[in-house]
Amino acid sequence: MERLTGPSRLFGANGLRTGADGRVYVAQVTGSQISALDIETGALEVVSARGCDIVAPDDLAFGPSGELYATEVMDGRVSVRGADGRTRVLRDDVPCANGITVHRGRLFVNECRRDGRLLELDPNGGAPRVILENLALPNAMEVGPDGLLYYPVMGTNDIWRVDPDGGAPERVAGDLGVPDSVKFDARGRIVSTQIMTGEVLRIDPRSGERTVLARLSPDLDNLTFVGDQLFVSHLTGRITEVLEDGRTRSTLPGGLNWPLDLTVGPDGSLYVADGMSVQVIPPGGEPRTLARRSTPGYPGYLRGMTAVAAGELIATTSFGEVVRYLPGEHRSEVLAEGLDQLYGVEVAPSGAVVTAELGTGRVLSVRPGGRVEELATGLSEPRGVAFGPDGACLVSESGTGRILSITGSGTDTLVDGLRDPHGILVRGRRLYVVDAALKAVIGFDLDTGARHVIARDLPVGSPPGVTPRPLRGMPLFSGPQGPFAGIAAGPDGSLYLSADGEGGVLVLRETA
Repeated sequence: MERLTGPSRLFGANGLRTGADGRVYVAQVTGSQISALDIETGALEVVSARGCDIVAPDDLAFGPSGELYATEVMDGRVSVRGADGRTRVLRDDVPCANGITVHRGRLFVNECRRDGRLLELDPNGGAPRVILENLALPNAMEVGPDGLLYYPVMGTNDIWRVDPDGGAPERVAGDLGVPDSVKFDARGRIVSTQIMTGEVLRIDPRSGERTVLARLSPDLDNLTFVGDQLFVSHLTGRITEVLEDGRTRSTLPGGLNWPLDLTVGPDGSLYVADGMSVQVIPPGGEPRTLARRSTPGYPGYLRGMTAVAAGELIATTSFGEVVRYLPGEHRSEVLAEGLDQLYGVEVAPSGAVVTAELGTGRVLSVRPGGRVEELATGLSEPRGVAFGPDGACLVSESGTGRILSITGSGTDTLVDGLRDPHGILVRGRRLYVVDAALKAVIGFDLDTGARHVIARDLPVGSPPGVTPRPLRGMPLFSGPQGPFAGIAAGPDGSLYLSADGEGGVLVLRETA
């Protein structure tokens, strides 16, 4: 076993906030985790781990007594973690809760949706006060030195301000690069990340003068200051310090965000569905981003994926769609839609696209013209699909720990005694299964039924003692999201695994 990519130290990097201890606190939506980064040593401490009470944190703010507030964008909640480490839900009725800030003990939150609101919340749990509504995707915000609340609006590509005690909002700057955060430097100037252009902009709110502080990759999410030092977050989990004269320094290297399914193309290149991006690893080469959420034609949050030709992928998305995606042409085509939590996908010998629909417990076949047929129903959490040497469709049933063979009259149990099978793969007369609970890859001889563990103690699935909690999704950006540990094979017989437990890709090479 080798690591084809190193483990990610963060599961993406979203909201940033500097604590009283001088560390940078990082919210990680897809990891349901909050970590504290020491910018001098690079040491990371998990403050709120996956499986704890805070789910999918997107932005952070500290209260006057050291309490940590977090917006839980997927669940529409705002939670607070006390200095004693105990967490409670402050509100659970804030859809797409995103930007959050505290000013003189007052707590402000907005909703990153098409008709989002800007709210003041009562830290004691009382009814919220609506300051503004019908905002088009507001995001990370801050109160300026003038006492006004400044907030970016991604849907209209500008930055606004409003008196938190009421009054008409005022547009501060427009025609930006889709601003997704607003903070202030020591001289009272706005600093804002631009998710589409990758620019870090400084804007004087008095004169309107703009300065590009840095040009980075178009995956920026947020920023924070530690004294005069400026740090920005990337959706890849990278933290970058912005220095003078446009120079930058990597404070924390990035990696994959949440690798799910993977597939090998005709040229031997490995494609990885990393949520909001597709990564490609050429034979013997380094990973690079092939496409991301901001790329034209990108179909959405990808989950299952299979390569069907050079530069052509068939994928399932968290929106419940089956798509044909040609990233090189910036084009995607919806083959089927309106489905419920799709995972693994493969192309049948007949040419039909077959996928597992976990939400309804079905295996579906998508025929040309978008016609959807049921191959199997009543299954318990189907995830992975594959085809046997005889052309039979196989499906992993996570809820029962079985691999089923779909026949004309129903299903037959091919393998049982597993715990949480995810990705499955057939090569020749052998079936390979990734079991996320056993943290193992298991091989099965399709002729004799013999099985053996090929690799164990793998970083797949959730950490021990943590029950996976699917994310509800955020309308417009994603639908429901859950775990999936995929498996693929290279031309030389190597097995590639998405190590979703650590944010990396593993390769198992057969030895003589």
